This record gives sequence, structure tokens and C-alpha cells, in this order.
Amino acid sequence: MERSLVLLSVWALASILALLLVAAEECPERILGNERKRNCPRNCKQDKDCGSKRQCLCDGQCGLSCVVPSRTCPWPLAPGNNSEAHLLSPTPSFSALLAIRCLPGYTMANGLDAAIRRCQGDRQWSGDEPVCTAIAFLPPPVVDKGPLPSCELPEPDVSLVIVEGEPTVGTTIRYSCPSGYVLVGNSENVCHSNQTWHFPHPICQRMFCPPPAEVENGYLVAVQRREYDVGDTIYYLCKKTYSLDGPNRVTCLSDGSWSANPFCRARCPIPAQRSRIIIDGPKRWPYDVTDGVVQHGENVTFFCKHPRKQCSYTAMETCFDGQLQAPSCYMEPTWLQYKLFPHRLVSEIDSCSPADLDDL
Repeated sequence: MERSLVLLSVWALASILALLLVAAEECPERILGNERKRNCPRNCKQDKDCGSKRQCLCDGQCGLSCVVPSRTCPWPLAPGNNSEAHLLSPTPSFSALLAIRCLPGYTMANGLDAAIRRCQGDRQWSGDEPVCTAIAFLPPPVVDKGPLPSCELPEPDVSLVIVEGEPTVGTTIRYSCPSGYVLVGNSENVCHSNQTWHFPHPICQRMFCPPPAEVENGYLVAVQRREYDVGDTIYYLCKKTYSLDGPNRVTCLSDGSWSANPFCRARCPIPAQRSRIIIDGPKRWPYDVTDGVVQHGENVTFFCKHPRKQCSYTAMETCFDGQLQAPSCYMEPTWLQYKLFPHRLVSEIDSCSPADLDDL
């Protein structure tokens, strides 16, 4: 795996294992520890204990708390000393992960070069801002004339770590993880002359997605679980008279987020009764359109009269979640105009020439 993969520090492992371990138990009770919060949201046991916009979710060491999943933590962050921040999730919302990585030549006090922070329910990033200090120069390894000894490698079946390179004295190896896992620790290591490694071996931590968000006016087609593996797929369906805005198939990604967030959108009534319109084809009377409505995202073309000439031109509007406004230039014909002079309706007269439209 390339160096751009997320590197987690030891403290980050301690703070997020409760959220990410495969055999995770119930959400812990409120605990005040290294991940001390400014303010813990209100405690809860289920969604009905919270307000209409809040959900009962596991908020790290605050335990089950009433949080607003859509609220975000500060992003982007101010530039750090000898470090740079990378957002690992699509948005800096609740439970999003943020990697603080030391610049080349710098490391943290625990010997790692990256740390993970999580967006909490109080809209603050967990933990303290890590400090990156310059790495002391490592003396060159002593090379013997005989065959070079080697350092011990981690058990692949236990740690799942993939090693690239030979573990001989004086050489550097690189670590990576299989799909669905993230590397916890350093991505590179050096074997010293005393057959010890400069850093501890990393491990591969399984990544998973939290339960997907429900969609208003729709249905979620998925097996209900507390967590979903990378690559798992769920489906969204909308209620009758609503259309899906986004893909109906959503996949759990390797960074612990879902590939999309679909919505169910309402249909739009056509704001015209006595004038023909265009909906993806020839002119049509609104009463010829089924139920007199169009789907979300569908375009409707209206006919407008030139203010000084006896000709018409078109203006298009788009339906968005039940809202479709007629263009400002459109005027609905009166009942007498519609009944007595149907051939003089704006939608029925000749179209304006390009020269006529230059006068608008």
C-alpha cells in the first residue's frame, strides 16, 4: 500500500478500537479519559429519547448520545507545525475520520508519524493536536563481511500485514494491508544491526460502515446490522409518487463511508392549464399529462410572447422535489382567450426568429 494510506498512532488505536473492533460489544457508558470531551451530548438509549433532528448514536467515550449526524466539525484546519491534515471521509460530519500526518523528517513523541482524530457529537475533533518533532539522525548500520542477519517478521496470519522487501540488517521494508483494512502504525521500518526493528510492527485494522441513514419518503432494503463490511451493498426504494435522486445501490467503501446518500423527491404539478407545453417531445396540453405532474429533475418548456411582436419564444424550468415555477415571462391565458381564440394562444402562434430574439 502506498505511503498515502492512513497511518494511525497508538493513542488513536486505543480511542477508536471500541468503535471499530469486529467483536464490539454494546456502546460503552460515558467515560472520561484521554479523549476528554468539552461537552457530552444528552445521554440516550434509543432515537425516541432525542429530538426530531437528533439520533441516538455511539459517540466514543460519551457513550450513546443524542447527536445531529449532519453537523460538521471545523474543516479545513489551520496549518500545523511540521504536520498536515487529511480528511479521510467524504465530509467532516459526525464520526468522520481525520489524519494528522507529520512531514518527512518529523515524528510524534510515540515514534509514529500519523494520528487519527474523530468528529464528535460536540462538533469537535477528538484528542489533542499532535506535536511533530524532528527525527534524530540514525547511525548507519554495521555491515559484517559474512551473510547479513535479519530481523523477525510479524506473523502474517495473525496481523494480516503484507510485507514488501527483505528483513535483512540495514534494509527498509514496507507494510500494507488487504482490501477492507487500514494500517495501524508506520508504513516503513528499518532493521538495525542488533536485529531489532526501529519501530514496532503495525497491524491491519478492519474497516466497516455504520448503519446507513434512512431516507424520507422511501425504504431501505438491507439486512439490519450494527456494522457493514467494506464492499457490502444496500438498496433504496421510494414510495409511490416519489422518485429516487441518486443511485438505488450504495456500497460500503474502504474508508468506512457509504458511496452515496440518495433522496426521494416529490413530483411537481405543472403550473399551466390553458397553454401547451413541451415535456421531452412535441407540444402537449397539461391535461394530457398523467396526473398533471412531472417527475423530479424533469424539464418543462413554456411558451412566452414577445413583448413587441406577434411571435413566441420558449423558456425552460426544472422540477425539483415538488417545486416547479413557471418562468417570469409566461402568462396564463384567460378562460375566454382559451375558449374563443384558441389559435391565438401564445403556444400556438409562430416562433420568433433569431433576429426577433435579439430585441429581448
